Amino acid sequence: KNPITPLSPHTHIHTHTQTHSLSSMAVEICVKAASGAPDVLGDCPFCQRVLLTLEEKKVPYKMHLIDLSNKPKWFLESTEGKVPVFKFEGDDKWTGDSDVIVGLIEEKYPDPSLSPSPEFASVYALSLSVSLGSKVFSAFVTFLKSKDPNDGTEQVLLNELKALDEHLKAHGPYVGGDKITAVDLSLAPKLFHMEVALGHFKDWTVPESLTHVHNYTKLFFSRESFVKTSAAKEYVIAGWAPKVNA
Repeated sequence: KNPITPLSPHTHIHTHTQTHSLSSMAVEICVKAASGAPDVLGDCPFCQRVLLTLEEKKVPYKMHLIDLSNKPKWFLESTEGKVPVFKFEGDDKWTGDSDVIVGLIEEKYPDPSLSPSPEFASVYALSLSVSLGSKVFSAFVTFLKSKDPNDGTEQVLLNELKALDEHLKAHGPYVGGDKITAVDLSLAPKLFHMEVALGHFKDWTVPESLTHVHNYTKLFFSRESFVKTSAAKEYVIAGWAPKVNA
């Protein structure tokens, strides 16, 4: 039996005035609620990536905020207990993994396209731009958790940010040129977490010399879809605190 997803106080409906002809195929998504505030959007960059994709495509969606410290029974019964999970309205099965989810959304709602332009569609260019984001994120997490200022973790992060800066200098303003693509929607939330967490816990900022990275984050963090889908800074800090103090 398909458990009916209840409309709880933690469920939010998002519609758009310019919706697709397929708007009756609304989607449902479960995302992380803020730590200690179950009715406020939480600090998961992978959840934000999916929300950004829906916002950029103007797909109407029903969002369930999941308190990960007190997961609702229906959520545990119908999913693997992790966020984000997603389904098209009418489907029985929830799908996890943000890579898979954004692929499904792109397939169902191809316009506007978030695929890279032809010159970026080559396997090499795409894997390069994707790896830039994942390497920056893992270097950020390692540096954030580091207790030894001389262990080289800061330099590893700086090297990755320099590589990103060079890429944006050659191909910007976005990772894939003039238009936003799925790669940006994955990268920008990670850079937001990096900026907030390192600023708070290490009093660290991206060097001013990396002007293309600064231009990129300024451009993206002020974008309407980003403002609407990002967690408040205090919840980003609260989310990273246990990892920093581990």
